[in-house]
Amino acid sequence: MHTHKKILYTYEKIEKDSEGYLKRTKDWNTILAEEIAKKENINLSSDHWKIIIFIRKFYFKFNITPSMRMLIKSIKQEIGESKSNSIYLFKLFPKGPAKQASKIAGIPKPVKCL
Repeated sequence: MHTHKKILYTYEKIEKDSEGYLKRTKDWNTILAEEIAKKENINLSSDHWKIIIFIRKFYFKFNITPSMRMLIKSIKQEIGESKSNSIYLFKLFPKGPAKQASKIAGIPKPVKCL
């Protein structure tokens, strides 16, 4: 069984690009997501996790990281109107919902970022 310290050490060893996005999506796990979020000054709540899991599913279904517009439209359809506005999403991910949620979700940076 891995200790938390060992996992943190592993995080530092995982390949990331110059902005901290994982180079291999298969390296991602929930503990790693918590570590990335900490580095982004975010304490993950259940609302954060809904978006993170949603964005990962989107990426693996369509093979593209959603832009802010795609994210809002898809969340509205899947999760609901109240969670799909940019004000709500920016409260969760202040540095840009598509950009920051993608980083925490372990998927590539969206091509078009706000």
